[in-house]
Order: sequence, then structure tokens, then C-alpha cells
Amino acid sequence: ESLVYVSASMLSDNVGKEGERFYPFIFTLFLFVVMSNLIGLVPYSFTITSHIIVTFSLAIMIFTGVNVIGFKKHGSEMLCLFLPGGTSIALAFLLVPIELISYIFKPISLSVRLFANMMAGHTLLKVIAGFAWSMLSAGGLLFVFHIVPLAVIIVLMGLELGVALIQAYVFSILSCIFLNDTLHMH
Repeated sequence: ESLVYVSASMLSDNVGKEGERFYPFIFTLFLFVVMSNLIGLVPYSFTITSHIIVTFSLAIMIFTGVNVIGFKKHGSEMLCLFLPGGTSIALAFLLVPIELISYIFKPISLSVRLFANMMAGHTLLKVIAGFAWSMLSAGGLLFVFHIVPLAVIIVLMGLELGVALIQAYVFSILSCIFLNDTLHMH
């Protein structure tokens, strides 16, 4: 119930009344990313969002969908995103390529943000777990002190739980912002 409330308020705060028809998509996206991130916290499981191809595919689908919605609603006026009104022609030659490159890099930054955060945390957990296992199997005094990396792993699992939830929220809220920019061309 709280996930429904969070995703509904995220959509209404960022897109407004016009975005209500996109609620099923945003909720499904949010739930998919949350579950994909949380599954990776289960030992011996696989986090699909720690692979760039998955996050990039999600971001490209969102980017394509948002552009289709924008061209369907605004037509060729959608190209005004690259040249704000009142810009001189001399400045347009500089501004249009910069805006175009910035627009194209939106899905790349969206995907890399999720991928890098999930990959970094899970890699850190695996390295510390391997270190604890090496200490445990070494025996002697190291056997006693293997408790320290295990305690660090427990703390990091709590941190990774927070990161998994926050990254799903950030991915979804940025998707809402992209949708808002398309629906209400500023």
C-alpha cells in the first residue's frame, strides 16, 4: 500500500493531473526496479540492475516512449526543446548542438546512475565476504577476527537496502521528470 502511495504522489508532484494516465507505467517501473534491486540482496542471487545492458534498455524504452508521447501531443513543436524562444540566430548555432547532446545523454545518465550504484555496493559486499571467508579458512588468530568483516557486511547490507530503495525511487522520479518535460514543454 505504501508503494502505491509513494508512486502516486511521485507522479502527481512531478507531472500533475495530466500524468495520472501514466500511473500504471510509473508504478510498474518503480516496482520492477525495487524488486530487481532487492532480489540482489538475497545471498546467491542475481541483481539484474547491476548490469548496464538492463538499465540501458529500460532507459531507452522510457526515452523512446516519452518522445513518442511528446511528438504525439506537440508534433513538430517538440523540437522547440532544443532552441528556447527569444534566442538569437548566432547563439542558436551554439545552443542547439549543446541541447541536442544533453537531450541524447539523458537515457545514458539515467542508466549509468542505477547500474553504477547497484554494481558498486554488490561488489563491495562480495569483496568483504571473500575477505571474511579467507580469514575464516586461514585459522588461528584470523579465525577469531573474521567476526569484524562479518559485522561490516551486516552494516553494509542495511546500507544496500537503503540504496536499493533510493535508486528505484530516483530512477522512477527522473522518468516522471522526463515525462513532465515532454508534456509541459517549458
